Amino acid sequence: MSHYLLAVALGVLAGILSGLFGVGGGILFVPILTWLGLTQLHAEASSLLAIIPTVAVGVWRQQRYGNVRWRAAAILGVASIAAAVGGAQVAISLPESTLRKLFAALMIVTAGQIAWRARRQQP
Repeated sequence: MSHYLLAVALGVLAGILSGLFGVGGGILFVPILTWLGLTQLHAEASSLLAIIPTVAVGVWRQQRYGNVRWRAAAILGVASIAAAVGGAQVAISLPESTLRKLFAALMIVTAGQIAWRARRQQP
């Protein structure tokens, strides 16, 4: 039970940090999930699965404001499904260590992008 409480507490903390720094939650959730014992592949898949409720609520809210372009959304949705299937096949075919290194490279690029934007916005 304490393992679940720790996961929830870390999830809340990662969500707060994601909101503060403007990064996607996966940048923080994947390392936390691997620290909690999931493999890199399972951590990435779980992080992607967690996006579904957020997207559903976002679409529902934005549709009420009339901001959703359904044709464009359908095209992006179909393309996203194809890309997700292809990405999953690549992820499954890679060794765990390679997948972990690629995720680390993504984190470094993201950190660089955040630092670059912060530097450009300073007066």
